Amino acid sequence: MSETTAERARRDRVFLVVVDDSPERAVALRYAALRAAKSGGRVALLRVVEPVEQAEWAGIGAMMAQERLEEAEGLLAGLAAQVQAITGGLPVLITREGNTADQLLALLAEDPRISILVLAAATDSKGPGPLIQALTGRLGGKMTVPMTVVPGSMTEAELDRVT
Repeated sequence: MSETTAERARRDRVFLVVVDDSPERAVALRYAALRAAKSGGRVALLRVVEPVEQAEWAGIGAMMAQERLEEAEGLLAGLAAQVQAITGGLPVLITREGNTADQLLALLAEDPRISILVLAAATDSKGPGPLIQALTGRLGGKMTVPMTVVPGSMTEAELDRVT
């Protein structure tokens, strides 16, 4: 039996989550995984590490950069298990070095499989978070996929209900 175009489009739908160190990350991750599971899509996890500042010795700088990438890969591996538990499939894991907004926009331009960006808003009174502010403000014209902003205070039960 051959796969229809609609079935292929659903399978190829990729929900991208930017993995940062915020507590809201868990909400964005669960929302994306639930949406992917219910629509037959996949999840991709992007972790961007800041570049190492100039070290006095090049070898030390290279070691520090390698350590940061290994930490990022370890974090993504742990989150991949959570995604797999919800979706039944492994997510795409992506690590990059540089500015988060720049690397995110570059990835969106490079990978046509990504069909939606999922972020969770901060729960404090300072605003939704710097990435959301940048992507809905000065960088908004550079977005190439829709963005879903999930309230960072949503509970698991609320996420289950809305997905």
